[in-house]
Amino acid sequence: LRVALMLIAACVVVLQPSAGAQVGVMVVAGVAGLLLFKPESSAEPDALPIAISRRAGALWLMLFLLLLVGLPLLATWALNPTLALVDAFYRTGALVFGGGHVVLPLLQAEVVPSQWVSNDVFLAGYGATQAVPGPLFTFAAFLGASMTHAPSGWLGGVIALLAIFAPSFLLIFGALPFWANLRRSPRTQAALVGVNAAVVGLLLAALYQPVWTSAIFNGYDLALALLALVALMVWKLPPWLVVISCGLLGTLL
Repeated sequence: LRVALMLIAACVVVLQPSAGAQVGVMVVAGVAGLLLFKPESSAEPDALPIAISRRAGALWLMLFLLLLVGLPLLATWALNPTLALVDAFYRTGALVFGGGHVVLPLLQAEVVPSQWVSNDVFLAGYGATQAVPGPLFTFAAFLGASMTHAPSGWLGGVIALLAIFAPSFLLIFGALPFWANLRRSPRTQAALVGVNAAVVGLLLAALYQPVWTSAIFNGYDLALALLALVALMVWKLPPWLVVISCGLLGTLL
């Protein structure tokens, strides 16, 4: 069942690569999890020393939703490039679940069609991000600094980075007071089994688009990708070394 959910999610997102499709797939997968899966019995979760009240948590969650709904409206009304940048990266950070690579199609849909960043620059930045430590969300700083309009440079990078990480912090502050109850809830556990299966499908779709479709054009590219896979999975080479080596080999080819 999990494999089936994963493949269905991948097919849907490949055919309809949009934020709405990703959110819809996860919602449907959560409902499917409720209907199809029984949560495994688990030990009582350890109590967390949380200094955030339920009321404060609810306010943080309301702020998260207010920004998610209000920023697009405000950016459309004000026609301000800085607001548009904050809106695009905030929405992207808010709609990602289960892995940084899921962010790729969402980011590409925001910055490439609008000509904020060219597709070549986008892919080059993604490759460079694999060579540095830390979460993939730091890719947002590269994109903000590479904008073809103001704000760009270091200011654009800071704005994009703060905007894409802001939803995560708001959700953490909002969810922590309710975390113990959520972990004990069989319904929550069953729903998350379905959602997690769908997220693997989203990662598979992200591997195809934009990575595969923008990088694998002939047999040489495929051979280089397979060599990189072996270097990472079998030889256990560090990612930064694999990225630099593939760049040099790609230049020679």
